[in-house]
Amino acid sequence: MADATDVRRLALALPHAVEIDSHGFDFRVADKGFVWSYPERRPGRPRVIRTDIAVLYVGDEAEKQALLLGEPDLFFTTSAYDGLALVMVRLSAVTVDRLDELVTDAWRMRAPDHLLADLDKDLAGRGMSS
Repeated sequence: MADATDVRRLALALPHAVEIDSHGFDFRVADKGFVWSYPERRPGRPRVIRTDIAVLYVGDEAEKQALLLGEPDLFFTTSAYDGLALVMVRLSAVTVDRLDELVTDAWRMRAPDHLLADLDKDLAGRGMSS
């Protein structure tokens, strides 16, 4: 089981990742968001920032659909994200190791090419492969 503290630790461990001021968590690389708290909107109610749910960039619609269909207990979406390469993940249902993989993949897809080598160097320095 993961939580917002895990999201923050994993995201900030990535090269050039920065957290922007928000009511939950919101991480960027080169001014592009890769993981943030879910801003839940319900008709007639004020927006609620859900730090128990992370919004992740996934790259494309095919990957989004694969995650949603393959692991519906873990991933979901709303109509507000139709047409966007984003999924929501229930932090209470994901392991920290899987969250690490998801956050790193989201960072990798949002980072410009010239920063990707920094991640590979960082991972190699920790004895991990990319």
